[in-house]
Order: sequence, then C-alpha cells, then structure tokens
Amino acid sequence: MAMDVTAALNAYQQAAGQAAAGGADAASEGSGVKFTEMVQGALESTNASLVQAEQMTANVATGQAELVDVVTAVAAAEVQLETVIAIRDEVIRAYNDILKMPI
Repeated sequence: MAMDVTAALNAYQQAAGQAAAGGADAASEGSGVKFTEMVQGALESTNASLVQAEQMTANVATGQAELVDVVTAVAAAEVQLETVIAIRDEVIRAYNDILKMPI
C-alpha cells in the first residue's frame, strides 16, 4: 500500500490554513485530521509495504514472482521506511529545540 501524496499535500494545506485562521481555535473544532492519526496511518502504510516486500521475497523463492517485482517492492518499502525515520528525527530535533527555549 503506497502512501497517497495528494492526501499528504491536502493535510499540509489544511494545517497551514488552520494556522493562518487562528490555529488553536480551528484545531479544537475537530474539523481536521489529528496528528497522531496521520502518523499512525503513515506507520501502518509503511508496515504494510514491508510485509508486502517480505511476501514478494517468499514468492520469488518458490518461483511465484519475478525478481524485478521483489526489487521494486523492497525499494518502495525502503523509501517509506527512510521517510518515517527522517520524520522521526525531525520531530525529535524539534522537541529538543523546544526544551532548549528559555521560559
């Protein structure tokens, strides 16, 4: 299952619109996607991609799939995993920056 780039862009645009329209007030109305739901969806999508790559690897071992299909599935899973890791690193970096801010 590939991540939908259009959905990600729409979520970003909606978040930017909420920030411009008052941020906390728009977010408290519940009209948008929650950050935790968005992250959970990305993690589930990445997990599904990794499982599909494993299944394709098993299928090529039994002769039920072509090697090019396995390489494609593994490459897609790798890209999604690297994206999740990069986002995680940025969230940790932002959290550390917030901790360093004077009160």
